[in-house]
Amino acid sequence: MAKKKTPEINSSSTADIAFLLLAYFLMTTTMNQDNGLQRRLPPIPDPNQKVEDQKINRRNIIIVKINSADRLLVGSEIMDVSQLKDKIKDFLTNPTEDPTKPEKEVKEIEGFGPCPVSKGVISLQNDRGTSYKAYIAVQNELVKAVNELRNEFAKNNFGKVYSKLDEDKQKIVREAVPQQISEAEPKDIGKRTRR
Repeated sequence: MAKKKTPEINSSSTADIAFLLLAYFLMTTTMNQDNGLQRRLPPIPDPNQKVEDQKINRRNIIIVKINSADRLLVGSEIMDVSQLKDKIKDFLTNPTEDPTKPEKEVKEIEGFGPCPVSKGVISLQNDRGTSYKAYIAVQNELVKAVNELRNEFAKNNFGKVYSKLDEDKQKIVREAVPQQISEAEPKDIGKRTRR
């Protein structure tokens, strides 16, 4: 009597199927994207260009410090992060023409005309021991203040919020309400702002 052979499963195409499944899942799944701070770095200076010291009037700078205990010092007052946005908006707009707040310079903006532009600069300094959470919270409030000012300008002049404008009008708004945030290298400033 002859032995019966057990039929085998053809596995030659298994590798092809596995590859196709892998390719399908790689193309259809989404990967988590890290969120970061959107900053535009200054252009690399020309090595032949002479470096000139720019003098900035003290009244045009507001210093925001975060110490190692995550306490916030804005100018000379200690405050909570929730108060920061309004303080920055008031500083940049200087609605009462306070001589201790930033000057305004009338600039000719292409496509818009003359416009008073704040010379205000936000200087952010943090301690080496500052938590990332506090640093991001402060950054968010600074950017939120500028974004609200841009939205107000856009609504007053174009009838729409900044994000709904076309690129040319967004450029006008960015020139009228510049985002000037300067970040210093982290220092050990924790001892000076604690109380």
